[in-house]
Amino acid sequence: MDKRININTTEPHAYKAMFALEGYLAQAEISKTIKELIKIRASQINNCAYCLAMHTKDAIKYGESAERLFIVSAWHEAESHFTDEEKIALKMTEEITQISQHGLSDETYQKALKVFSEKQIAEIIMAIVTINAWNRIAISTQLQIGE
Repeated sequence: MDKRININTTEPHAYKAMFALEGYLAQAEISKTIKELIKIRASQINNCAYCLAMHTKDAIKYGESAERLFIVSAWHEAESHFTDEEKIALKMTEEITQISQHGLSDETYQKALKVFSEKQIAEIIMAIVTINAWNRIAISTQLQIGE
């Protein structure tokens, strides 16, 4: 695999903007667990090994169990392992990440309104948008695990 540009070196202002989003998310009301599940599920969908390696380690650091991490991609079949809030956040992640299929459905949005405040829904959407941007950066520049 050929070495590609490092956007952080080539365009540091672009990375500064991405880190500003991360700063916003660090202050968000949604739990660290939900943030990491969002990052992991989006990275699975986008096949981003770099982000998967990073965020599974982060999730474990925040107290997530290995068992739940192993089944995130099959959460639909293992719903009893996830809270209602986590299931809705995972569903939102799938629908927003796969936006070309249909985007965030009215049904999922209405379910989200039952368990999250509008502020938390905005935070979840921004978390999903941010990890999707990071996935695209990592994949496009062929970042390698550990870089």
